[in-house]
Formats: sequence, structure tokens, C-alpha cells
Amino acid sequence: MKVSELIKAIEENKVRSAWDKAVNEYAIELLEQLNKDDDFVGSPADKKSLLNGADNWSQFSYGGCSLIYNGDIAERVCSPSEFKKSKEGERNPNSREEWLDVQTRALTQASNRIVKIAKM
Repeated sequence: MKVSELIKAIEENKVRSAWDKAVNEYAIELLEQLNKDDDFVGSPADKKSLLNGADNWSQFSYGGCSLIYNGDIAERVCSPSEFKKSKEGERNPNSREEWLDVQTRALTQASNRIVKIAKM
């Protein structure tokens, strides 16, 4: 499947929750860094190309390859009420994670979503 077709399929993937919308947005951003005419089949090499040189999604997130500000991450992944509750990202999302950890989870799910759609 061409990268451009994958982007279109993800854009057409109607989701309702703020989290799923964020995962779709991350997936599109990951694909937009690739050549739109290239084929993407979900191979290990394809997955590695999404990482843009990072070893894993945590390194990708903490290395500044995606959003870097807590408020920006919170705004993307939270519903409006959750965003307000987190004081617009000033508070950590929970006692075990920082916002970059939450972004890491979203990026992992985004890459899995890309591979799943590519293999359909």
C-alpha cells in the first residue's frame, strides 16, 4: 500500500474519543515524514523507517521527534474536560507517567495502527 493511501485510510478512520483522534493524528504525522509514493507493507524495515532514527518510541518521544511541550501533548490526547483538569498539562497525567510517557504510548499505538491498516 502506498504511503499516501495509508494516510487517506487513517483520515477516513472515524473515531470518537480524544485518545483515538490523537493516535490517528500521530499516525498521520509519522507517515507524512515518509515519501508518499513509497510502498509500506508493515515490514520490520517499514516500522524502523517510522522511528526516524530512534531506537524505540520512548527515545523518539523524549528525543524531541514529536511534540515536546506538556501542554501540547495534553491538548492532543485529552478531552476538553481532562485537559482542564490537568491544568492544561501542568499536572502530570497520573502518578506513574509524565506527558512524554503518554505520548510514547500514543506513538506506539499509532505505529501499530499503521501496520495493521497496511496489512489489510
